[in-house]
Amino acid sequence: MRSICLMIATLAIASSATVRDLYNIRSVEELEFTPDGRVVNGAEARPGQFPYQALVLSYYEDGSGLCGGSLLTVNYVLTAAHCVELETLATHGTVILGAHNRREEESSQQRIDFATINVHPGWDLNVIQYDVATIELATPAEFNEYVQPIELPALSDQRTFSGIQATISGFGRTNDIPGSPASYVVMFTRNPILTNANCRSILDPFPILAQHVCLSGAGGRGACHGDSGGPLTVQDEGASLQIGIASFVIGGICSVGVPIGFVRVTYFLDWIADNSDVVLRS
Repeated sequence: MRSICLMIATLAIASSATVRDLYNIRSVEELEFTPDGRVVNGAEARPGQFPYQALVLSYYEDGSGLCGGSLLTVNYVLTAAHCVELETLATHGTVILGAHNRREEESSQQRIDFATINVHPGWDLNVIQYDVATIELATPAEFNEYVQPIELPALSDQRTFSGIQATISGFGRTNDIPGSPASYVVMFTRNPILTNANCRSILDPFPILAQHVCLSGAGGRGACHGDSGGPLTVQDEGASLQIGIASFVIGGICSVGVPIGFVRVTYFLDWIADNSDVVLRS
């Protein structure tokens, strides 16, 4: 698996002396004062367009990282495992809810510290599997027009969602220029979901498993570094339904049209329920 590992890049932006060259290294503090960059080939969201969007800032003994997430309940946020555990678990962190421009102290924002971090026990950075985590908030979020929970699929939902247009949102980069920073504002883009068989044929020899879901990279559109942990959603009966968690891109290049890899939410519904207070539909 070593040759495969070298081709993979998770979609976080991190600063750590111990993180491998899978990452374009930048600290969260440095990101706050550098030029723009966000979801590749996307558009700027309206304030409040994605009220479930979370910004996850994780801190380690030797660095920090910026990721996305989604609000499950007043007490929990869903994100990617690699957003809170690289080679060690984050020592602490902050979740920002209701943000449109992360550089500004907007009245809509709620900044809440981590209370506890729950990482899937199967999480493996080398092959990007079981890349799912939940964060318990130190104080409950307050729901309003800018802060709302995301809907998850029902336990009985067996759909693959292939062929359906899906939306990715976040504060990630807009380009592949080395060292480019994360976006100040929430960006989004849309593309269809691929079948796992199609995705597997494109990304071979990387193993696309039942726990993965892939978004087409057509038009160079997709998630990029800094979007990790963020939600992939579809419209279901007029509401946003989260079906994926931004996880990886092969080769670390976001805008060349290759599929973007996500954690398949339906695969992990039981684990998410066991590690949060979300109540799932049957």
